[in-house]
Amino acid sequence: MTFEIIVVIVGVVLVLPAIIGTIRGSTSGEPFLSPTAMVVMGVLGIGLILYGGFSYGIVTQQGQMERVATAGKLIVPLPAERVQITSPVEGDAIGCRVLTMGVYPEGHDKDIWVLLRPSDEFYYPQSDHTNTSFKRNGEWQVITRYGGSLNEAYDVIVYEADAAASAFFTATIEEWKANLFYPGLTDEELPEGATELDRITVTLAENCRGVF
Repeated sequence: MTFEIIVVIVGVVLVLPAIIGTIRGSTSGEPFLSPTAMVVMGVLGIGLILYGGFSYGIVTQQGQMERVATAGKLIVPLPAERVQITSPVEGDAIGCRVLTMGVYPEGHDKDIWVLLRPSDEFYYPQSDHTNTSFKRNGEWQVITRYGGSLNEAYDVIVYEADAAASAFFTATIEEWKANLFYPGLTDEELPEGATELDRITVTLAENCRGVF
């Protein structure tokens, strides 16, 4: 259950006694709550319902409304010899939301994850609605979202992950989303089943703080 839904439920819990008290008072003349208490609870409850519903709508609709930019692209003949990033390319100046793409060799059966490492030196796994990077016909892609300052450098790192490591990244993202808090992962927190395969460094062409 997300934070937004909990807020809506609390709002409903506050509004219902106010409504019941008003109806009971109009019929019996003896409300079980004072008029002041009913007004306060009703206003507070409606406010929480509106806030929770608005916030939940933003969160759930983000993926549908999301538009991504593309960056420079490295041309790699297929079938590829290794897992690597083809877009963006080393040294690119990019926007806040970029489609990161790459290639993988025939027979590669592990999940591909992209982790961003900004200047705070923490790692931030990236995902679409399927969590892992989308793989098809030797190519993969995933939306990467940046939250740093203008000209801040980011390492874009590609990992292949076994089932346990992939489940860890998925659970981490779900927990961060539920808490609306994205603390990043330290080197020690990266799962053993994740192996780095490629890395490039890009910089932000705009200020992305507070965008997501």
